[in-house]
Amino acid sequence: MAELGAPEPTARGRLAVRKTYKLYLGGAFPRSESGRSYLVRAADGTPLANAVRASRKDLRDAVRAARKAFPDWDGRTAMNRGQILYRVAELLEGRRAQFVHEVAAAEGVAPEAARTLVDRAIDRWVWYAGWADKIAQLLGSVNPVGAPYFNFTIPEATGVVGVVAPEASSLLGLVSRLAPVIVSGNTAVVLASESRPLPAATLSEVLATSDLPGGAVNLLTGLRRELVPVLAAHMDVNALDAWGVAPEMQAAVEESAMENIKRIARPPRGAGAGDRFDWLDDRAAQRPEWIAAFLEYKTVWHPIGV
Repeated sequence: MAELGAPEPTARGRLAVRKTYKLYLGGAFPRSESGRSYLVRAADGTPLANAVRASRKDLRDAVRAARKAFPDWDGRTAMNRGQILYRVAELLEGRRAQFVHEVAAAEGVAPEAARTLVDRAIDRWVWYAGWADKIAQLLGSVNPVGAPYFNFTIPEATGVVGVVAPEASSLLGLVSRLAPVIVSGNTAVVLASESRPLPAATLSEVLATSDLPGGAVNLLTGLRRELVPVLAAHMDVNALDAWGVAPEMQAAVEESAMENIKRIARPPRGAGAGDRFDWLDDRAAQRPEWIAAFLEYKTVWHPIGV
């Protein structure tokens, strides 16, 4: 385990208590079964903390937790999912100062810029919460047919979605990709930013204290070269948000995802890789299309008058 050195004394002469960041699996905070960790540094190189270096087994455990949680989360009413996501936004607001500090250190931006990024992340979470009971009305339809039947098309959650979070945007990019995945009833396995994982780890603490059921979101920190190929190839993952996949890994990831015909979401053409995307652009970064990317469509026939 990498050492951070002696903590600096506080104003009263006592030693500061360093925070230990863990995984978030199935609503709990376990250490990796491997016992490994890695040193996380601020943008200026200052050591910040040790983060857990998740193993392949940890990732498989996360997928099992997400699959187990799917019936419960998908079975909630749309209104209830919206209420729960809004509660997450309330808790984010309550820990705003901590997120500002962590984002500033992780991304090397001034406090004012960090406040803008955190405020926009909270606002974006609220925006997606509002879509919970509206997306079905937007995407569903009553189809005209030449027979005495009603014909309805209804959107449904895809299942377990793997989310490779953007590497550079430690909080806003993560929220922008995670919220549209879970608002419709999907459950998620998230690979946090490798170099800037601390805001994501703090987000998992917010999720744990909200009403979100354990396993609906599972978050791992670690090395992407170890975890991304396993996530892409996992046969019980139904879809993959690949906005944070490095360009040199993209082709191999998509080839692995084809084995069980995973849905794949990637940055739109011309937008650049996920790390060059402008996450502050509301028109581009928050769209109902990002919810629709992880929905299936069921068509139902029903006799008229029955």
